[in-house]
Amino acid sequence: MAWTSVSSAAPGHGNEDHVAVFEQDRMTDIVVLDGATSVAQQNYIDRDGGDVAWFVRRFGSAFGRALAGRSSQEQAVRTAVDAVRADFEDRTAGLAVPMHAWPVAAMTWVRIMPMGATAELIVYCLGDCKTLLLGADGSVRDLDPWVNPQEALLQEAIAGLVREGVADPALRRERLLPMLRRRREEQNMAPAPQSLCLAPAGPFAARRYAVRVERGATLLVMTDGFYRLVDAYGLYTDAGLLRACAEGRLEQLLGELREHERTSGGAGLAVKQADDASAVAWHF
Repeated sequence: MAWTSVSSAAPGHGNEDHVAVFEQDRMTDIVVLDGATSVAQQNYIDRDGGDVAWFVRRFGSAFGRALAGRSSQEQAVRTAVDAVRADFEDRTAGLAVPMHAWPVAAMTWVRIMPMGATAELIVYCLGDCKTLLLGADGSVRDLDPWVNPQEALLQEAIAGLVREGVADPALRRERLLPMLRRRREEQNMAPAPQSLCLAPAGPFAARRYAVRVERGATLLVMTDGFYRLVDAYGLYTDAGLLRACAEGRLEQLLGELREHERTSGGAGLAVKQADDASAVAWHF
């Protein structure tokens, strides 16, 4: 088994994605984090790199330690969140940090457990990262076929701005800020959070799957910024994207993504014309 990964910031911005692969005791844990771009007026933790980038990297580090402690699935996530929240509260002591400034992230965690000629995948998902599997027989499976219900509302709001003639991305984002901030507050205060957040009011509403795979399969775990190759730009189908990854073309795909955004101006109905893009391809 072999794996490759890429992670790239959108042009002109810091990278708010984070990819980590932990290998221990014949098991491998792949973690892909996609931090939600801040909707606050300032950074409170890391004024240079940004609070969201701080959050995903700090969580990745704490999560690795939780895995080493052999915690259960939910315990590992909560243990890491608790450690990051304690650090956040310490660093923001005395500051009035609005709830919409508390960082959140999407997270997909795949545990790979070899079983002779096969392997079992345990998949844990929060938010809108994407996980695809190319079977040894050429079949294509979306392991987490979840659609973010907020995306349709956002697309409707952006389309309304387009009809008004609001073409400037900065002005468009400014008009959307009240909506985006309300959504961020909801994500942080939800009784069953669907995103990774600092102070969950209850158990995370993670989507969980168990999948058996055979030797010769390829697994692709990615942020939605990388998946723009399929759903926003239509440069690839799921099958074509997986085949390219199986051929070892992950870096090339990232290059194609950035070149398309550079020459076309990116996605029309989006808050961001380009996004951070990260992916891990695992070859069984």
